[in-house]
Amino acid sequence: MTLAERLADALVLHDDPTLPILTGDGRDVEVATDLADAAVLVAITDRADPGVILTQRTETLSRHPGQVAFPGGRVDPTDPDAIAAALREAEEEIALPTGVVAVIGVADRYRTGTGFDITPVIGVVPPDLPLVPAEAEVASVFEVPLAFLLDPANHRRASAMWNGRERHYYEILWQDRRIWGATAGMIVNLSRRLAWH
Repeated sequence: MTLAERLADALVLHDDPTLPILTGDGRDVEVATDLADAAVLVAITDRADPGVILTQRTETLSRHPGQVAFPGGRVDPTDPDAIAAALREAEEEIALPTGVVAVIGVADRYRTGTGFDITPVIGVVPPDLPLVPAEAEVASVFEVPLAFLLDPANHRRASAMWNGRERHYYEILWQDRRIWGATAGMIVNLSRRLAWH
């Protein structure tokens, strides 16, 4: 069975509406009507021990500078859907060719306190692609083992004051990287949907 088939089977088997899935963070995003549609690519490398491709954003960006993120961004009016947006953004941000991505499907949407309704798109990509970060947006590209990200033992609860309110979120520490906020929330959701051994 290929990695793509294993992922597709695992996601279908765990399509359980009773799972405690995170829906968002920050303000009351459940009733917000002004959220912008966005999409990210959860690119999983097709190797014996699969990894997930993540980016470190540049410190010069006005939104979320220096944070770890999946490649992705706003869904443009010219994008047919969230999948197309995620693939386009990944090509723009890290030069990941859209033609090499085997799209598995979409995961649970995640709404952010900064105004985005994000659709994570799951895809399998060949390992060791020559990825090139877009200088204006991406400081670096790196890979984290899928098993590490999905292990609940690595999902730490944390909190901080934000806009006068205490905000609770997850963080995942990998080597010298801190994965937190919406990216960690989407990873936690995926770990609850995907039984991975």
